[in-house]
Amino acid sequence: MGLFDFLKKKEKEPEYDVTNLSVKDLDQGFILEYDMKSWEIKEVYEYDWGGNNISREYMMDAGDEVIYLGVEDEGELFITAMKNIKIRKLGDDIIDKTIKKERPPKKLEYEGIKYHLHTDNAGYFNDKTKGTDDWEELVSWDYYDDEEVHILSITQWGERDFEASVGKVVKAYQISNIIPGQ
Repeated sequence: MGLFDFLKKKEKEPEYDVTNLSVKDLDQGFILEYDMKSWEIKEVYEYDWGGNNISREYMMDAGDEVIYLGVEDEGELFITAMKNIKIRKLGDDIIDKTIKKERPPKKLEYEGIKYHLHTDNAGYFNDKTKGTDDWEELVSWDYYDDEEVHILSITQWGERDFEASVGKVVKAYQISNIIPGQ
């Protein structure tokens, strides 16, 4: 150890056990296996739903497809894998009806699956990948099919800015071979 080595900035130690990685440890640059594909986590988002309820979402790229892995841990792990869809695929007038009634319909159908409104949440969103603390307000409505396997979500970002996504509820064992980023 040299005389001035104590002034050197130490690399931050990982906050996870590299020999026992789980979905709770995911971060940007990680590689994992899901649905018979290898995925790289490109971006990390955080949602604050109030009441100390924080969830994370990971934008993952497999080269030929991009999905969003949502992870929420409120004593029990809840995971979803979703892809964005065009909001108009839920009906040409879905935005106008939602603005007029201040909420979307209670029932929706997409690609032959019938969905029922389950929850509506107001919260804040932050893109952790940018390294800033800029939080945006949002309202999100989650729909499930009768078996609660398929999920559809509508998110409102402003007065007329809406997004939709569709996917499935995922079990933790379906995600494997997690490798930390460089």
